[in-house]
Amino acid sequence: MLKKLILKYAPEFVLDWAKALKKKQRRIQLEKQEKSNVAHTLESLALDLRRIGLQPNDSVLVHSSLSKIGFVAGGSQTVIDALFDVIGSQGTLLFPSFPALGRNKTHLQEYPVFDLKHTESRMGSMTEYFRKLDGVLRSFHPTDSVCAKGPLAEYFTNSHFGQLTPYNEYSPFRKLCNKNGKILMLGTTLNGACTNLHTLEDAVDFIYPVYDEKIVDVKMIDMNGVVSQMKTKVHNPDYSSKRNCDALKPMFEREGALVNGSVGEANCMLIDADKLLEVMVRNYNEKGVTMYTPFGNK
Repeated sequence: MLKKLILKYAPEFVLDWAKALKKKQRRIQLEKQEKSNVAHTLESLALDLRRIGLQPNDSVLVHSSLSKIGFVAGGSQTVIDALFDVIGSQGTLLFPSFPALGRNKTHLQEYPVFDLKHTESRMGSMTEYFRKLDGVLRSFHPTDSVCAKGPLAEYFTNSHFGQLTPYNEYSPFRKLCNKNGKILMLGTTLNGACTNLHTLEDAVDFIYPVYDEKIVDVKMIDMNGVVSQMKTKVHNPDYSSKRNCDALKPMFEREGALVNGSVGEANCMLIDADKLLEVMVRNYNEKGVTMYTPFGNK
């Protein structure tokens, strides 16, 4: 509770200072591991991924924190190679490639342009490394683009453009449900990263005003440099501050939508995307449970 209050009311410069300090401390720890020849390898990471439940032919969306894994020999490339080692050539790997560090509303006010080829992912070093790999496709969306590589990459990324809301049935997030896909929280939390929680908002007649009233017009540049315009809704920052996603975790565990494990030193969760949505819709309809009201209508 104290941490939540601090995050809500502390000045932005204080939060930035705290984040920088935490990153510095973690960097020192990783440097010590490297000097001590304590490293996670492709083989050890692949073993951990199999233990948590990742399987051949899976489609998996990964929300990642490379530093949480510990020192990895080869960095992002090794982790991604380990993921492909497990899911195989018939599996499809996905990463978020969102361009905003903070709120999407603020980001688009400052940068009302999305360049499919050149706009960087700000979702961690692993996502930006993956975005630049040969054969990776990226969904054409200004705030919630997703990169994918594998047999279903085209399917996941080809219909995100032109959607007024980011998480509807044409989005990679909902399509992951259609293909029995999985979500790997690799050193990340529901609160900090689980975008698929938003699929509820576009799947039902959502009663809370989570989207901002103003529809944003964004300049879009495709892979060939062709310019177009796209309208999109963004979340209302006032409502975003009410989220308590981590409080939903016990419900997902009870319902069998989420299992816990570890990869390297990182605490992880493997989530069944379709089961997650089914649990959210049912509990919303029956009890009013959402990330904004995790204990329901009570």
